[in-house]
Amino acid sequence: MNRPNAVRAFARQSCVLFAVLAAALSIAATPSLAEDQPPSKDTIFARKVAMGEIDMNMDEIETMLAPEGKLLLSDAEEHAEVISTLLMAFPHLFPPSTNQWKEGAERDPATDTFANPAIWSNFSDFYKRASEASKIAWAASRAKKPDEFRAQIKELRLRCNACHALNLKTE
Repeated sequence: MNRPNAVRAFARQSCVLFAVLAAALSIAATPSLAEDQPPSKDTIFARKVAMGEIDMNMDEIETMLAPEGKLLLSDAEEHAEVISTLLMAFPHLFPPSTNQWKEGAERDPATDTFANPAIWSNFSDFYKRASEASKIAWAASRAKKPDEFRAQIKELRLRCNACHALNLKTE
């Protein structure tokens, strides 16, 4: 990626990141709804957007790290920093009102949850996993050598896969 493209990509990522963080903060600042109110589809949508951005940035990194890829450490580090920031915000997009998983229910992929209800029964573990993954992504964003970066990203991928295996319901 040449520098003008990298700057445009970073500017776009920054805008998306800002939008996700603004949504998370506005949701967190909103007073709780009565318990008989439906869960917030907006909150679920916001976390899907955040996870989509994390995934897109991991794809960019993993493409650079592939055998046929070209690692541009400064670009890869920017992607890792975005991932770190999003992972810090991510658990805050799981208020109890979004615990709406129902076995066999028809779901709208854009606004319905695929989150395992176990997230809310052991939220401290979920929060800890996201925090640890954020720290790994942060360490990758500050790597001085390609091998150091690769090791951090390998660890981050393992953490992501383990969390998805535990907390993502696919039916």
